[in-house]
Amino acid sequence: MAVLPMKRVRICALKKNRKQILETLQRRGVVELSDTQQDDSVFQKTDMSAAKTVFEKNIVISQQALEVLETHIPEKKAMLAMLEGRKTLPLEHYETFSAERDELMRVAYRLTALAKQIAENNANIPKLQTQIEALTPWLTLDIPLGFKGTKKAAAFIGAFAGETTQQEIYKQLAELAPSAETVNVDIISRSKEQTCIFVLCSRSEADKVEEALRIMGFARPPVHSSVTPTKRKAELENEISLLQASTEVAEAEIKTYAGTRNALKFMIDYYTMRAEKYDVIGKLAQSRRVFILDGYITERDAAALEADLSNKFDLAIEFDTPSDDEDVPVVLKNGVLAAPVESVVESYSLPGKGELDPTSVMACFYYVLFGLMLSDAAYGLIMVIGCGFCLWKFKSMEPGMRKALQMFLLCGISTTFWGFLFGSFFGDAVAVISQTFFHKDWALRPIWFEPVKEPMRMLVFSFFLGILHLFTGLGLKLYQCIKNKQYKDALYDVVFWYMLVGGGIVYLLTMPMFTEMLGLSFILPPIAGTIATVSAIIGAIGIVATSGRESRNLFKRLLKGLYGLYNVTGYLSDILSYSRLLALGLATGVIATVFNKMGSMFGGGFIGAILFTLVFLIGHGLNIGINLLGAYVHTNRLQFVEFFGKFYEGGGRKFSPFTENTKYYKIKEDI
Repeated sequence: MAVLPMKRVRICALKKNRKQILETLQRRGVVELSDTQQDDSVFQKTDMSAAKTVFEKNIVISQQALEVLETHIPEKKAMLAMLEGRKTLPLEHYETFSAERDELMRVAYRLTALAKQIAENNANIPKLQTQIEALTPWLTLDIPLGFKGTKKAAAFIGAFAGETTQQEIYKQLAELAPSAETVNVDIISRSKEQTCIFVLCSRSEADKVEEALRIMGFARPPVHSSVTPTKRKAELENEISLLQASTEVAEAEIKTYAGTRNALKFMIDYYTMRAEKYDVIGKLAQSRRVFILDGYITERDAAALEADLSNKFDLAIEFDTPSDDEDVPVVLKNGVLAAPVESVVESYSLPGKGELDPTSVMACFYYVLFGLMLSDAAYGLIMVIGCGFCLWKFKSMEPGMRKALQMFLLCGISTTFWGFLFGSFFGDAVAVISQTFFHKDWALRPIWFEPVKEPMRMLVFSFFLGILHLFTGLGLKLYQCIKNKQYKDALYDVVFWYMLVGGGIVYLLTMPMFTEMLGLSFILPPIAGTIATVSAIIGAIGIVATSGRESRNLFKRLLKGLYGLYNVTGYLSDILSYSRLLALGLATGVIATVFNKMGSMFGGGFIGAILFTLVFLIGHGLNIGINLLGAYVHTNRLQFVEFFGKFYEGGGRKFSPFTENTKYYKIKEDI
């Protein structure tokens, strides 16, 4: 439960060693670089945007080339390949890669060019096929579609919408162009969609016939060519064949580059590291022969970094304690049980300046509350076995994924514990299976009690945990105030609330009606109620008197004090919010029981066993998925709203060291 102390680091070194020093820092990943040095007459910053742009372009080309390989030669991956993490490569591979990168870039450009060629071919083939379809009604025509006639005769080739006859066409032409005597109409093809025709007339009557055809809805074909439709179709089919052959050749060539997949992956990482390094170079203050680097480092890593750099290079390195007004990054350090839930704290907000790290205390409640919400021993064992296997199998898993699986493994242990306490193993599966298939009265008896049969007892226990959770949050605020020597704030903002809320709870426990309603087996004596009443009154008066202490106006202070006292309703709603422990716990058990009952309805025979197994697997698979998600969401909600709301503000900035932010490989160096 600690925020690691930070140091400000400054390195002054020779410019000739800049590349090696930055690569060393990048591989160690322990320094967050800051851009605080201002230009002056001696030290200035270098614009590295042009070089960085080149690297970023190479990254994009390499990614596109890798996508081409993945499209045409999919990489076979195991079902849990995402858990394998990045592969480790020796430092020598990185240092010698410069000799290969130019050839690999040529391969990357070639792959993208081939992919572009295939895409263009695939786009052109449907266009050509559309043209062939448009030519189909005209294939019996033995002249080009673009034929306009001869010196003495005019030709019109086109179509009418819908189906019509030769007689109807002649009739309409006679009505619209009665003076046109030398007109010949041939129907090329006819369908419900259109009627294709060939009209021939004398050149002197062409204008009249054309006008008549226009009025009739005549339209020329969308395809024009200087050859007959049959010949044009053959040309188009030949073009399609050539494009398909070109595509096959390109795809075959792509397959010859299958062996470059891993090299392309490394090239993406290589240029990613170089782009990040050049981004850092642009922030360095540099003179002709010297450069200065500023940043932050954890106190635990400072000595090791100084020893490593001093042994390899001639440089000056110094460490200072950051001032109070600096925006110092935050690094959390917790034990094996608390570290897995650091991401939960981080997703809310990291501790601000002077705040304590709540991870360790939160972790205890996190596992307990999660287990209570899921509360089925079988589901917990599935989580434990699944997460444990993955953690054992994949040693190179990324730290973030490893912590997440560790968190769910511990949540699974808690779920198993509460499941046995409440007698839930796939709901009431033990009893249902024994009665349905073995006609025995076997069942998994609860070690403590069964929430489905005693919901009020579970509700009381949920409220008890909620009060303990909230009061622990107040206790952390008390500790924080005392640590920061804010003794008045400790009294005003914590002790008075302990007195008011605690006194109110104790007073309620002296009332027979209240204890009977909750099913409690005890009643506190009247003297406890008297003491609790006095305590609550003192707490209420203290809250009214001090909640508005920042105001000088007495009337405003009183109003703010009364408003502060009104916040007691917030404590009531916070406590009631823990009833979700009962709701989600019951939901898991009841849904599991329903699926067990549905499966047993088919009887105890062979067919019944098969159907029961299907219902059992599908039903419990859905149940564990839905309720595991619900437990995760609501456990986080209780931490963020109810628990953190009592003492934690956050606002810290995450430590972002200069490191290898690669996707596929990580460089290993013996340091």
